[in-house]
Amino acid sequence: MSYRTVTLQSLWLSLWLSLLMPGYAAADTQAGQAKAQICASCHGVNGISPIPNYPNLAGQNAAYISYALSLYRAQTRQGNQAHIMYVQAAGLSDQDIADLATYFASLKPFR
Repeated sequence: MSYRTVTLQSLWLSLWLSLLMPGYAAADTQAGQAKAQICASCHGVNGISPIPNYPNLAGQNAAYISYALSLYRAQTRQGNQAHIMYVQAAGLSDQDIADLATYFASLKPFR
């Protein structure tokens, strides 16, 4: 795959994600922290999961988290633990997703 192809794919993905998440720019990190309390049992208090098979969310790209939560909410994302996330994401609004994504992206990643 050429550099040009990768660049064009990245551009299209960025454009698509920006259209998918119209409320993303107004995300509130503090609101995301408050909403993230329910996430802590699986993904850790600071976004570092205590469970080896569950992903760390600290420092993750906000657009990726928003995209993943949107797919879980729509019940279209697949995976071993997807059914757990379907329940967790079902009641999230677009604003909730943007707030959570911004909060987890603001945390220091595990190294």
